[in-house]
Amino acid sequence: MGNAPRAAEGFLNNMSSELKTVFVGLAGLGNVGAGVYKNLLKNGDLLTDRTGVRLQVKRIAVRSPEKHVGLQIPEGMLTTDWRDLVRDPEIPIIVELIGGVTEAYDLVKTAILAGKTVVTGNKALLAGHGYELVALAEREDVPLYFEAAVAGGIPIIKAVREALIGNHIQAIYGIINGTTNYILTRMSEAGLGYGEALGEAQALGYAEADPTLDVNGWDAGHKAIILAWLSYGHWVKPEQVHVEGITQISQTDLTFARGMGYAMKLVAVIRLDATNHIEVRVQPCLIPQSNIMANVHGVMNAVAVYGDIVGETLFYGSGAGQNATSSSVISDLADAADNLTNEAGTNNGFVPQGHYGACLPVDETLSRYYLRLRVDDRPGVVASISTIIAEHGIGILSLVQPEVDAGADADLMLMLHQATFGRMKQAVAAIAGLECVLAVPVLLRVETLKAR
Repeated sequence: MGNAPRAAEGFLNNMSSELKTVFVGLAGLGNVGAGVYKNLLKNGDLLTDRTGVRLQVKRIAVRSPEKHVGLQIPEGMLTTDWRDLVRDPEIPIIVELIGGVTEAYDLVKTAILAGKTVVTGNKALLAGHGYELVALAEREDVPLYFEAAVAGGIPIIKAVREALIGNHIQAIYGIINGTTNYILTRMSEAGLGYGEALGEAQALGYAEADPTLDVNGWDAGHKAIILAWLSYGHWVKPEQVHVEGITQISQTDLTFARGMGYAMKLVAVIRLDATNHIEVRVQPCLIPQSNIMANVHGVMNAVAVYGDIVGETLFYGSGAGQNATSSSVISDLADAADNLTNEAGTNNGFVPQGHYGACLPVDETLSRYYLRLRVDDRPGVVASISTIIAEHGIGILSLVQPEVDAGADADLMLMLHQATFGRMKQAVAAIAGLECVLAVPVLLRVETLKAR
């Protein structure tokens, strides 16, 4: 990339030795957008002292101006058309925080074509269109920043692209959705049912009124796609990513896991196998209570990164919320302003290198498993199930069936040896067809969270 985006050429030519001001166009004034605006005002002097640049919001695009009266926005700053931000020659940086994909895509693409630096926190946009937008930004010679798209206030993007730049990334494991982590924490620690824990999360503002993207796992899935690209230079298509949510998790599963020395977490797995195939998946899984990730509670996030030189590194912090996410946006703004005002052009965003192989099909991924079955409590049931598992070449590590009254239904929990997911699915499908199995089986992975 060159020294400066063309939209900033006039701005740079007119700079003097006095304090430099960089104007920002902010698209979106929801929870995160409002946080960016307020925190830029709150810590503006601190930023100026540290960067030598004054960052100033000039225009803000919103859908409904009347909703933002409480923020005391100066008259004339609000507009209902984000194109006003892009058309303003005094605004070299556009911050996209409107959410969604379609309009956000149009905004980011238009801004890049206009030569504007773009900062976004839109994980769904990047997961679906990142390949195209990054290529466009490279072609147009303008930076695209997105620290806020993954893990809220945790600077995981900077860590991978800067601090670990000399490492081959072997694996990344992440608890990267605060809503689901809060729900699972409350279910485990307070004995709440899934519905109760979700309702509590919504009441506290940790979950949206429509929590679908959180609880079905796709919020974490979008972030996993971005982390895979950062690590391996390959954009995995959403349809190639195996994603499961937490809606099927019950107190029975949590109790059994705890008794066996495991915690239940929704974990994103991104890793490279020996054949340079990239494994990207998100699912609730059992992890050993001795692992530090098992002790990430509430809405907190954690990301473990394994590099071939550095070994294991762990990043922990608030993964969502107005202040945490706006902190990441402001960090990108500082980098963008530095890039604009530094004639050497030393910070033009990030282009990952490597371009490793294709995505590993989920049916070829390996792990151990937990299987819970609701069965008739009668002779021969365990033998029938064990036979099917053995016929598929899978070993049983342990089997637990709590005592029940004669004739009552029973829960049967099995811990199974490592097997491919495809073989495991075939075995479970055959077991589900047995007359003695009374409900849909619950199959969960057991992860050790090691480098390979």
